[in-house]
Amino acid sequence: MIKDNNTDKTWISLIEDAEFRSAIASLYDFTVETDADCDMAYDWVCDQANCSSFVCDQPAWDMFYSVWEQAAE
Repeated sequence: MIKDNNTDKTWISLIEDAEFRSAIASLYDFTVETDADCDMAYDWVCDQANCSSFVCDQPAWDMFYSVWEQAAE
């Protein structure tokens, strides 16, 4: 669980979801093999993790972007 110190609300991030973590673990290879841009990689992770979006989930977004950025270089 993650607690937002500004709002004092708690929530569960997708980084705690096994399907999301599995998609992130495969993201580097997917990006290198397909030369995926950020949008394509994002859509692929959503498909693999069976989620509609994670752009508002800051920890999940940061995890995704870090892996995608390394692979895209």
